[in-house]
Amino acid sequence: MSNSSKSISSTLLVSLTINTFLLFSSMVNASYYEKISPTQLGFKEEKLTHLRFFFHDIVTGPKPSMVISVESPIKDKSKSPLPFGSIAVMEDPLTLGPELDSNLIGKAQGFYMTVSQEAELYLELIMGMTFTFMEGEFNGSTITIMGRNAISSPIKEMPIIGGTGAFRFARGFVQPKTHRVDYYKGNVVVEYNVYVFHYSSPSLSHEI
Repeated sequence: MSNSSKSISSTLLVSLTINTFLLFSSMVNASYYEKISPTQLGFKEEKLTHLRFFFHDIVTGPKPSMVISVESPIKDKSKSPLPFGSIAVMEDPLTLGPELDSNLIGKAQGFYMTVSQEAELYLELIMGMTFTFMEGEFNGSTITIMGRNAISSPIKEMPIIGGTGAFRFARGFVQPKTHRVDYYKGNVVVEYNVYVFHYSSPSLSHEI
């Protein structure tokens, strides 16, 4: 091989090595995240909204909205209808007023489980649920709750962990207050006051 051919081969080898190194370096330094402003998604100023509605937990009748999906291993149900370890699944109607035939504004879908070993004295639940709204400005939007609900406590509070639609980036808290209990049927009506920070959102069809 001539000296000129050797020189060309060496040059090509060096070029290939450099290009491979640069390609590898760019792959290593590539990031899967970036910092952006909410305005890049079409969001404007953050605001605080107060919602008030009534939650109906219906356990009797032809179409209950709550069912016990996992029975507690504790066999004695005489002291508490939901002994330690019970898990219930719900799809409860949300209404504007305390009566079930009041204007339906949405539904609560989720679960709750008994986490107190002395449930007959202190019924404590861990609740995870999503409020889906079907009426007015927030039609199609959701708020998700996850937290501890001490039923016997005069003041109950659970955190908002997120939301969708008009409640994207949601944060805040809810305060449930028992409005009425039917001790014969087991049905419960709960007043919910919801305090949620969220952005003035673009249309639900806004593409991200």
